[in-house]
Formats: sequence, C-alpha cells, structure tokens
Amino acid sequence: MAHVASLTLSHFRSHQRAVLDVDARPIAIYGRNGAGKTNLIEAVSFLSPGRGLRRAQTDDLIRRPEALGWKVKAVTSGSAAHEIETFAEPGGTRQVRIDEKGAAQVALGRIARVLWLIPAMDRLWIEGAEGRRRFLDRAALSFDPTHAEVALTYEKAMRERNRLLKDMVRDPHWYVALERQMAEAGTALHQNRLRTIDTLNIAQAEATTAFPVAQLSLTHPDGCAPTPDTPQDLADILAEGRPRDLAAGRTLNGPHRSDLGASYADKGVLAKDCSTGEQKALLISLILANGRALASQIGAPPILLLDEVAAHLDATRRAALYDEICALGAQAWMTGTGPDLFCELGDRAQYIDVQETDGASTVIQKATPDAD
Repeated sequence: MAHVASLTLSHFRSHQRAVLDVDARPIAIYGRNGAGKTNLIEAVSFLSPGRGLRRAQTDDLIRRPEALGWKVKAVTSGSAAHEIETFAEPGGTRQVRIDEKGAAQVALGRIARVLWLIPAMDRLWIEGAEGRRRFLDRAALSFDPTHAEVALTYEKAMRERNRLLKDMVRDPHWYVALERQMAEAGTALHQNRLRTIDTLNIAQAEATTAFPVAQLSLTHPDGCAPTPDTPQDLADILAEGRPRDLAAGRTLNGPHRSDLGASYADKGVLAKDCSTGEQKALLISLILANGRALASQIGAPPILLLDEVAAHLDATRRAALYDEICALGAQAWMTGTGPDLFCELGDRAQYIDVQETDGASTVIQKATPDAD
C-alpha cells in the first residue's frame, strides 16, 4: 500500500494553494482554531472513495470568494506509487484521475487505504445507528474495496423499491427484480460487515495496547428480521414484508436496519453508557485495531487521519497512542491546537504549522515543532 509523498491543494476550503512534501512518518499539524488544519486532512480523505471525512457536497469544498472549483493532487509512494488528482468544477460532480487517466472513485481504494477519526465521531455510541453503520462500512471498505460497489447497488435498488412503496404500487411484478438485486447485494453487504467485526475483535484481542478493547457485534432493532445468510432467504423476507412495507412507505427489513453494537469488554459496560473519555478511547482502539489488521492482511498499514485526537487523552495515554502509531508504521496525519500536544513524538514525526493570513490558510513545514 501507499503513503502520501506530496500533496497539493488548489482552492480547497480555506487553502488557496498549499504544497507539501512529506515522508512516511506521522505528520503533526498544529495551529489555532479556524486556521485550516482539518481542511488539510479532509483533502487527504479524498484519496479514498466517498465524500470525505466531513461528507461534504462538492460545492462546499470550493474556496470563496473565487468559486473556481477545487483540486487535490497527490503523489503516493511505497508499494503503490501513483499520481492522483481529484477535483470538481462549480455545480459539478467529483472527478478522479489516476496517472493522468480518468477513473472511478472505487479505484482509489486499491491504491491507498484511508481511515479517520474526527470529533464528530465522539458521539458515535450515543447517536443514531446510521453513523455506526457508516463507521462499520468504512472499516469494511478498508479490507475490501469492492464493498463500496456492493453498498451502492443495495442502496440504489432500495431507493427504487421505496419509491414504489410510497406510490402504493401493489403489483408484485414491479418488485421482483429490485428485491433480487437487494437480496444479492444485501447479503454480500451483511457478510462483509460480519467479517469486519470478527477481524476487529480478533485484532483487539491479540494486541497489547494501552486502549480498552471494544467488543463488537451486529444488532437489529426490535421488529426487524436479522439479515439472513443467503440471497434467497433475504428475497423471501422482502417479498413477505411487502404489505407491512406498503403501510410504512419504506423497506423495514434488510441490512440498512443493522446496527453496530459495542461494549467496553473489561467492564462489561455498553459503549453508550461509558464516560466521554472511555468512548473516545474505544474509538481509538478500533482505529488502531483496523490498522493492525490491515497491516497483517495486505502487508502495509493504512493512512490514518486523526483530527484533534488528543482532545480527551491525558499525557500518558497520548504518549501510548503515538507509540502505537509509530510501531504500526502508519503515516498518521494528526491535528491539534498547539505543538505541545505532540511533544511525545519528538523526531519521530514531521511538523506543519498552519496559520491564517488575510483570509487564507498558509502551511509552514518544520523539522521540529519549535523550528523557525
């Protein structure tokens, strides 16, 4: 797998232009709030399929007031050396070019595996199931780049089925082909999630780490049938559920209703009932486990994007996190408000000071946090 060797941003968020040349070591990015630190790692997140770590619309990424469209360009190094460009014009969709040839977004997953942890995810365990499914699917995508295509196929077929349900279409012939598509893709989606949960549970259990083990499971809400193991069984559930779905105006059974369950293993406490610090530590544990499992599976760690990762960590656990990242050998892009948050890294990292000047972000690369 690859790490980023150079990164160029053009009219992306607060960055009119930014050029960085980096190596495979962790990257500590610091600066005051609003300077543009998160925008840097958001740009890196677009080296993977999807809408990036903020799930932004393409027009939201365009720097104002110029509104010229945005571009992120990266050269990757390591076992997968490529030139990647991703960009969008105002009002347009995101485009991808790999080695100067147009490509689908899913192709990015075969070059670099990118994982992230951002402050918005701190409430993952106490908010709705959609965010937890998205978290699980990002992990599944890291292990299997085709997972994105499977999820897209399922969602597209389900949207069409829901449209028929809302229009009160009762003729079964309209549903059969869509339900067959949903059953094939939904079963694959379900199996990918189960494998990912097993992999993450094993990766945590086998590691010596300063972070708590999160015992994971796949759950379903009351009244929702668990997703079966075969496409035919799922197709039968969908067919049998049509009367109930017609009354609700939406599909009530299937992997889109699944939820990621988690508990603090040593305490036997559900993640939603843990303290804020424990919830953060459980998330970090899962990201590190994901990285270890990937390194074992594909022979190289993923790129990690950790926004304000030290926010709820004391100095001891912060040092433990940095030690684990360095032991993993991951290129981790980390943000924080000041260089003191990264002092435990020393010369094991490279440093970027992000400043805001006249409404634009500027980046200053430094050998050490206090270098001129």
